[in-house]
Amino acid sequence: MPFDPWNPDFVAYPYRVYDELRRQAPVSYYEPTGQWLIARHADVNALLRDRRLGRSYLHVATHEEFGRPPEPEFQEPFWRVIRAGMLDVEPPVHTRLRRLVSKAFTPRMVESLRPRVRAIAAGLVDAYVDKGGGDLIAEIAEPLPVTVIAEMLGIPDGDRHLLRPWSADICGMYELNPTPQAQHTAVRAAEEFAGYLKSLAAARRAKPGDDLVSALAGIAELTEDELVGTCVLLLNAGHEATVNVTGNGWWSLFRNPGELARLRADRSLLPTAVEELMRWDTPLQMFERWVLEDIEVHGVRIPRGSEVALLFGSANRDPAVFEDPDRLDVGRADNPHISFGAGIHFCLGAPLARIELAESFGALLDRAGTLELRREPAWKPGYVIRGLESLELTATA
Repeated sequence: MPFDPWNPDFVAYPYRVYDELRRQAPVSYYEPTGQWLIARHADVNALLRDRRLGRSYLHVATHEEFGRPPEPEFQEPFWRVIRAGMLDVEPPVHTRLRRLVSKAFTPRMVESLRPRVRAIAAGLVDAYVDKGGGDLIAEIAEPLPVTVIAEMLGIPDGDRHLLRPWSADICGMYELNPTPQAQHTAVRAAEEFAGYLKSLAAARRAKPGDDLVSALAGIAELTEDELVGTCVLLLNAGHEATVNVTGNGWWSLFRNPGELARLRADRSLLPTAVEELMRWDTPLQMFERWVLEDIEVHGVRIPRGSEVALLFGSANRDPAVFEDPDRLDVGRADNPHISFGAGIHFCLGAPLARIELAESFGALLDRAGTLELRREPAWKPGYVIRGLESLELTATA
């Protein structure tokens, strides 16, 4: 089976194809998307840190100067929101935004959230076990990070149901060659979320609270678009990956019952287990960068104006870096996975994601005496952001 991100069989298990790419074609051109696929850990890691590449090229060239067609006019509201967040800009704008947001997102502040995250996880798990189980993704994996980020931002309780659909619709634009319907849906979601956040920020400027929107609204150097873009990024990045690590992770443990038994027997393995579950079935399979200056990888020249597709899922199974990489090992000590990225775009929310995952897995292990799979899950059609449709379990105390 070749690399085919629209093939459900490939999405369900891309790792054999990755193995072939790493061995035979570590740098290859993929015609259907016009991207250069980069398969090995060392190359992915190096290119993430290489300032000759960028998440955007618009700080150095127009679309036309870069040999790219102009974006459709209807997409403008989407890109106005997305490119105002730090993920899709480069220095010096990125440097300024990350510095400002980091002030309101310090490690101490994040660690202070652990008791609240633990309480939310416990409440969700108790309700789940009391009813005998259900869809782990809909009932635990999704509400936990959404509740946490909503509380951080200061989203009123009655509005929180809006966040997950907005996030999912916006992230549809990040899939490869999104359909026209997915593009229009993403634009609508971005417009609605932006309008909501602008109203909320205005209210918090008038009457500040103890929340992140109030803190950001009080930063004079942050424009309104940058505030909106930052909040949208915090929602999307703050929970999409966490949802999929939770679902993919439990499915991984059910497929490796010996490792699940290890984890049940020794809770001190939770931190390494979280890292290993992110490595073994990576939630973000691909991260794209633009080539701003000609580069060479393994003797292959990749010219300015190209787009590289860094295959995180492949890099995280590279035997040159990970011993016995296809084996799930919840106690793996040496684990330099790149699921959070690297370089200046390393995930700002990584500490919070680790807390949420440890508390979520820990609560289920502590409060559910038995967890049994009701049926084999199906994968969502998306490849870039890769996760399960649902994970139906039976749970007893």
